[in-house]
Amino acid sequence: MEERYYATGRRKTAVARVWLVQGNGKLMVNRRDGNDYFSEMQILHALEPLKTLAAEGDFDVWCTVKGGGISGQAGALRHGLARALVVANEDFRKPLRSGGFLTRDSRMVERKKYGRPGARKRFQFSKR
Repeated sequence: MEERYYATGRRKTAVARVWLVQGNGKLMVNRRDGNDYFSEMQILHALEPLKTLAAEGDFDVWCTVKGGGISGQAGALRHGLARALVVANEDFRKPLRSGGFLTRDSRMVERKKYGRPGARKRFQFSKR
């Protein structure tokens, strides 16, 4: 049986569960081809950890993503892919860490506050 490596990636409210298998660089997202799910720029962004390691054709990536929007899901896939690569080979940790792929992007949408129309915006002020 072939070796599978698993990791979870997160970005905003999106969560990606990523599995890596030795292969030829195929990307499957939610049982669909990656090119059908993401745009070309989002695929380039998501597969950047493989490009950094010069391992584009070495692994098949299979993942399920949910929550958030398409861009957040691509970021979650990128984070999960980097973590799965470290599970596959511990020697990948240093280049992925220096590239910033293992750091969870903690920026989230700020919540709306009461007495205001949005998170920070105020209602129009009238002195008189």
